[in-house]
Amino acid sequence: MEWTTVETGDGAKLSVRLFKPSPAEAAAAEDVAVVLVHPYSILGGVQGLLRGIAEGVARRGYTAVTFDMRGAGRSTGRASLTGSAEVGDVVAVCGWVAENIKPRGILLVGSSAGAPIAGSAVDKADRVIGYVSIGYPFGLMASILFGRHHDAVLKSEKPKLFIMGTKDGFTSVKQLQNKLKSAAGRVDTHLIEGAGHFQMEGPAFDAQMVDLIVNFINSLPK
Repeated sequence: MEWTTVETGDGAKLSVRLFKPSPAEAAAAEDVAVVLVHPYSILGGVQGLLRGIAEGVARRGYTAVTFDMRGAGRSTGRASLTGSAEVGDVVAVCGWVAENIKPRGILLVGSSAGAPIAGSAVDKADRVIGYVSIGYPFGLMASILFGRHHDAVLKSEKPKLFIMGTKDGFTSVKQLQNKLKSAAGRVDTHLIEGAGHFQMEGPAFDAQMVDLIVNFINSLPK
């Protein structure tokens, strides 16, 4: 586990944490790095919420990267209400990963409000080969804040996996299905029966998220 700092194009300094697999674990996995984007900073979202998933992904052979978006945790700058400025944070971290870790590809994983932010970066960031959403807030109220991000991920041709609990309070299963009807490229969904939005952010679901992420990586074109 290592720490570093990545500076964005507009000068924010982001606290970044690397979770590296052992050489033996890495030898058995695809050369893909997983960059995880945490939930809404304004409601207390920080990279530590994704530590369990990052550690699990690293144990499966993949370098995982978490970071505090601007204004969260140890990072400088100010969080934005709509997540628009944070898209640049994702692009900056992916650029650092591409230059310093040099994986064949990067899988972007966004949790809750991190999902639309990551989705807006899918076609802007270096070496991104796929996208995973955990609890994307497509619902009406959430869309007031994050609706500006929807088109970017839905229009992207890159493979996408949307994971959602059937009891998600921000997006109904029907809303998810209706949104994804217009999505380009390969689109997979995985519904977790009875799970609520904030439940899926908790450690009880980390192992299941790791399995879904690794299986998705293994399904991507080589």
